[in-house]
Amino acid sequence: MTSEEIVVSLDEVRKEFGDTTALGGVSMRIRAGEAVAVTGPSGCGKSTLLNMIAGLDRPTAGTVTVRGEDLGRLTETGLALFRRRHLGMIFQFFNLLDDLPALDNVALAGQLTGASARQSRIRALELLGELGVAARRDSYPAALSGGERQRVAVARALMNRPALLLADEPTGALDSRSGEDVMQMLLDLNHSGQTLLIVTHDPRLAARCGRIVEMTDGRVSRERTPERAA
Repeated sequence: MTSEEIVVSLDEVRKEFGDTTALGGVSMRIRAGEAVAVTGPSGCGKSTLLNMIAGLDRPTAGTVTVRGEDLGRLTETGLALFRRRHLGMIFQFFNLLDDLPALDNVALAGQLTGASARQSRIRALELLGELGVAARRDSYPAALSGGERQRVAVARALMNRPALLLADEPTGALDSRSGEDVMQMLLDLNHSGQTLLIVTHDPRLAARCGRIVEMTDGRVSRERTPERAA
């Protein structure tokens, strides 16, 4: 992808849950190689926005386009395949499978897109090594620290070389030191070219991204470039 390619395009996206408007007409663009932080108070629509871009929820109105694909035109099966092939997702509480060791948690993401078990395990071990947790490959999630679990989760998210990495409060369940480590890891990925969208309450993490999108009451209230990233 070129640096000018638009990876995500939202046009007047609305999302209503009964009488509640979670998103009130959001338009935004994310270009290849950007690191964008979405911030704002609880209930402002941050997670709903992330779910729209991930194809986990459908807009009431407006269009969500990711990598040139109008997600509203895809079936549920099509959305699942699109996520596996093009998106990586990192969650606040890791969402690892408790009955699988770290290596298999990561490798499974490759097998779900059709890669062989052997290819998937080779790629998974490579990623665990790059993220500093290869020595924990045979450990189950319950035996890992919070920071280690998040590193395994990041490895899983990167398994299929996603065009876009989505992170929902990636440091929210971590102590300050582990949070700093994960924060730096995500920014290092971005510096190597990974397009990144982070929903976060952490002002330190937001300030280290290239652009901050502030939300209020389901709308984008402001966009700015942090001084440190300018």
